[in-house]
Amino acid sequence: MRIAITGASGNAGTALLRRLQKARQEHPGGLELVGISRRAPDTSRPPYAGVEWHTLDVGGDGAVQDLAQAFAGADAVVHLAWQIQPNRDLPLLHRTNVTGTANMLAAAREAGVLHVVCASSVGAYSKSPKDRRVDESWPPGGMDGSHYSRHKAEQEKLLDGFAADNPSIAVARLRPGLIFQAEAGSEIGRYFLGWVHPRFVPRWPALPILPIPDQLIFQAVHADDVADAYWRVLERRASGAFNVAAEPVVTPQNLARLFSARRILPIPARALHAFVGGTWRLRLQQTDSGWVEMAVGAPVMDTGRIRNELGWEPHTPSLKAIQEVIDGMGKGAGVPASPPLKPRRSLFAPMRRR
Repeated sequence: MRIAITGASGNAGTALLRRLQKARQEHPGGLELVGISRRAPDTSRPPYAGVEWHTLDVGGDGAVQDLAQAFAGADAVVHLAWQIQPNRDLPLLHRTNVTGTANMLAAAREAGVLHVVCASSVGAYSKSPKDRRVDESWPPGGMDGSHYSRHKAEQEKLLDGFAADNPSIAVARLRPGLIFQAEAGSEIGRYFLGWVHPRFVPRWPALPILPIPDQLIFQAVHADDVADAYWRVLERRASGAFNVAAEPVVTPQNLARLFSARRILPIPARALHAFVGGTWRLRLQQTDSGWVEMAVGAPVMDTGRIRNELGWEPHTPSLKAIQEVIDGMGKGAGVPASPPLKPRRSLFAPMRRR
């Protein structure tokens, strides 16, 4: 099997390459890997070693032809390429995220690829109450106040149209919760905290009081578990949508325990929305208020389909995945061989002895 992966040097892409390298050892000579990204990693180091690499911009001029060449002979394409910064330049993000997806689909068809697997998200879904779980039939209409959610909803429409027009091509999409691993600590810190990270992020922050909206309930999953979900979809040539998340559902109560907070201070979601939006406009941090709207509005997903049909089970609990990434932020953890995952040194590093 020959598998081409866009966005292969990022958070999910690096984890997927780790999983595919393991599968390659289990099936020697039977798995060829093609990596595609805007910036090439160090291909002499794992998990990028032994991967045929193509450096290109999925949203750029001529991307369809370049991608078709990279996809030549591929049995499957996994589309992970996505851009969330700079989130002050929405046309640029749309070019990468939506136009890039359209380019990938056109190139896959031109190259004769018979299986397309795309990274969607819980953020693609329309707003939902938190008191019940939703399956994959919940409408992926997005949330207007979040550019990430809007772009994921547009991506879903592209996939629907492509699947309808190309019935011979199996089209799958994974809708994971927040994806975390220790090695993504520096990347996530840069994306969402900017200059605040890593200078003022201790290895394990303790909060005496946790101010948080009651509605801030979400799901998370470890990158290695998402990677295993992609492999199961590829191995079985599965199609359709799959919700992917670990247990438990993350609530203000278990976040308080995670941060050793003595008590929770419930605050209105609109207050957090205003605070995040104000500090973003002042360029004090990198997270715009749309992320709050999406976190408060996104549904709690039912993951029964991928568990029952593909036998997928996460190995890392959601709270452990969150612990990992926060610890990774404090340590400035990353993957030296990957440009997007490059580590950053924290000022707290000299004080760490454990």
